Amino acid sequence: MEVTLKMIGGKCKPLILDSLIRNGTQRFSELMREITQVSQRTLTNQLRELESDGLITRTVYAEVPPRVEYSITSKGKSLEHILELMCEWGEKNIDDRFVMTNPQCSDCED
Repeated sequence: MEVTLKMIGGKCKPLILDSLIRNGTQRFSELMREITQVSQRTLTNQLRELESDGLITRTVYAEVPPRVEYSITSKGKSLEHILELMCEWGEKNIDDRFVMTNPQCSDCED
């Protein structure tokens, strides 16, 4: 459990992983639009950590302006079931202290 929490624990790491699993390769700006409750700095740091842990890849294209894309790795994709279980648990245990601003679970979405 400790290793898993170190890799996916963070303000938005599970949301980043979920977005890349569901939507495929994305640019930084696309992730910013999807994960609205995070600052640019935090998202940058979380992406670096996920890349360092081998859960996502970062591809830089030599264009002007430079284009950077993030993709899920097979190691990151292997967390799909865990992320879905986290969604289900949260949905079953949400109470008045929490507001669901961006439902992530497949059965929560419209």
